[in-house]
Amino acid sequence: MFISIWDDKVYFDILGKNFERSEDMPDEILLGIITFFTSTIAGVVGLGGGMILIAILPSFLPINALVPVHGLTQMSSNFSRAVFGYKDVKVEVIPKFLLGSLLGVSFFATILYFISLEYVPLFIGIYILLSLWSQKFNEKIKRFENYIVIGFFQSGFSIVVGATGPLATTLLVKDYNDKHTVVATAAALMSITHMLKVFAFMIFGFVFFDYIGVLTGMIIGAVAGSWTGTKLRDKIDGKKFMLALKILLSLMAIKLIVSLFI
Repeated sequence: MFISIWDDKVYFDILGKNFERSEDMPDEILLGIITFFTSTIAGVVGLGGGMILIAILPSFLPINALVPVHGLTQMSSNFSRAVFGYKDVKVEVIPKFLLGSLLGVSFFATILYFISLEYVPLFIGIYILLSLWSQKFNEKIKRFENYIVIGFFQSGFSIVVGATGPLATTLLVKDYNDKHTVVATAAALMSITHMLKVFAFMIFGFVFFDYIGVLTGMIIGAVAGSWTGTKLRDKIDGKKFMLALKILLSLMAIKLIVSLFI
C-alpha cells in the first residue's frame, strides 16, 4: 500500500489500483482497507500498525477525534489479536498490568490539565533503547521494572501519547523468548490500555456514535487484519523474529526521540 499527499489531496495505491480520497471510494471503506493492512502488520510483528494508522488519520478526521477513534480501533485490533492467539497469552501478568493501568489512567486523567507532557515521548524512547541494549541499565532498573509500573505509565500516558504500546512489548521481549507469547500477551495488555482510554474519553464527553460509519469500517478491517497477521506469523523463524522485533522497537524509539525536535 502506497500513500501520498499532493496539493492538499490524499492518494492511495492499494494492490496496484489508485484511489483519490472521497472521489473514488468512501472514507469508511478506504479507512477499513488501511486499517486491515496496519492491523496485519501488528498481527505479524506485534506492533507498528497503530503508529502507521495514527499518522494517516489526520487526513480524514478532525484533531479532537484522532486519539479516541484510534483508541477504539486499536482496542478492537489488539483484543481480536489476543483472542486469535489466546493459547499463547500469559494470563498471570494481566492482573498486575490491569491494576497499574487503572491507577495510571486515574492519575493522569486527573492531572492532565495541570502539567506539560511534552517530553514524555523522549523518556519513552530512551527507556526502550536502554532497556533493549544496555545490560547495566537492566541490572539497575530490574527491581523497579514490573507489570504494575509498566501498566501505570503505558495506560496513563496513552491518554495523550499515541505510542506507549512498546513499553509493555519491551518488557515482554526480555521476559519471554517466544514470538507468539510476546505478540499475543502484548495484544492482551494493549487492549486493556486502549479500553481504559476509550472509557476515559467517554467520561470526557467524546461521542463515538458521531463516527459510527468510520468506526464500523475500521473495526472490521482491524479484526480481519489481526486474523491475517496471526496466520502469517507462523511462517516466520522465531529467532529472526525476536531480533527483528528488537530492531523495530529501537527504530520506533529513535523516531519518538527525533520527532520531538523535528
